[in-house]
Amino acid sequence: MTPVELSRTVLHAVRRAVDEGELSVTVPERAVVTPPGPGGCGDYATNIALQLAGAAGQPPRRVAEILRARLAGEALIGDVVVTGPGFLNFSLERNASALLVEEILRSGRRYGHAEGFSGAIVRLRCPAEVRAVVVTDALARVLRSQGDLARVECAGRPAPEWETVLGVDSSHSGSHTASHSGSRSGSHPGSCFDSQPGGHSDSHPGSHSASYPGGHSGSHPRTRPSRPSPLPDLDVTVHPVPVPADPLPLGRDAARWALLYPAAHDRPRIPGDHLAQRETNPLFRVRYAHARTRALLRNAADLGFHPEPGPVSDAETLLAALGDHPRILTTTATHRSPDRLARHLVAVADATLPLLPAVLPLGDEKPSAAHRARLALAEAAGAVLAGGLSLLGIDAPDHL
Repeated sequence: MTPVELSRTVLHAVRRAVDEGELSVTVPERAVVTPPGPGGCGDYATNIALQLAGAAGQPPRRVAEILRARLAGEALIGDVVVTGPGFLNFSLERNASALLVEEILRSGRRYGHAEGFSGAIVRLRCPAEVRAVVVTDALARVLRSQGDLARVECAGRPAPEWETVLGVDSSHSGSHTASHSGSRSGSHPGSCFDSQPGGHSDSHPGSHSASYPGGHSGSHPRTRPSRPSPLPDLDVTVHPVPVPADPLPLGRDAARWALLYPAAHDRPRIPGDHLAQRETNPLFRVRYAHARTRALLRNAADLGFHPEPGPVSDAETLLAALGDHPRILTTTATHRSPDRLARHLVAVADATLPLLPAVLPLGDEKPSAAHRARLALAEAAGAVLAGGLSLLGIDAPDHL
């Protein structure tokens, strides 16, 4: 059960409480589900009871108990505990982690992506400044993953090396917009590219693809209605703090990370330590964790065993981070902030690395169900890391 699925389950419990007359509130559009904070417990927590208490005219803990009674018996939820002023804390069933891993392995790099056109057309406008262009390029990739159509317009002519070195995609024409919206079509001076929802570009190593080693073609990305109602076009200006020095000497991957990892209001560090192969370099940790997962799969195959999702002990932090990936993609698209995705990938990598030494059997030890489950979890983490890096336009090599 992912945070998105748990959020829907919580809202269903609220709706039942309203229908049965125990709560008199308007059912909110979403319930925020996060890892538990200080004083919390279990796998996830929500503050929905505190959010509804005022409108319900009841104390938050009373609202929490009303919801707890309806949530405790839900499938895949092992226990629900009320803590503090009224936080609901959820412990998932042990097989819930296996189901999450199965979902990720089915989807591969596309885990967390939406299926089909969302109905949203977003026009991203940026100055012809290298950081603004790279940030806009990454945003277009993320928006596309969420089913949106993104059109990028630059206020000047981007330098050719931004495409050849940094992989900025300027190959698309304006023809795709007309196919989804009659409101605006035709070419625009200085336009960089149109990004089609669900489309894939193979011209750049970091562009996201539908397949991932270990993923399956029968993936189940988040679905959208097949004929969404047209939404008003959105105009978004992307204007991060300009880069203080030329990032091109860093090369594609390190330069893009240097420009995307800081928040838009922060100044990038150029050259920084983005090329250093050490733990203090977040990009190295992310790519190293991915490469280690690929190496473990190769080593396991040599030993004659393969990944098989199952319960894994002491992996709560990693499972929570993997389950949170779809929400991170959604918020990255909503807030136009690729730095959120970059920081999330660092969190996934940091949670993955402690798992890896226990994946393979040691000495004369025979591969067990626990080894196969840990290998499946490692493969799932690698898929999330590779998919996230590709949305940032960064390569995820199998070897470092």
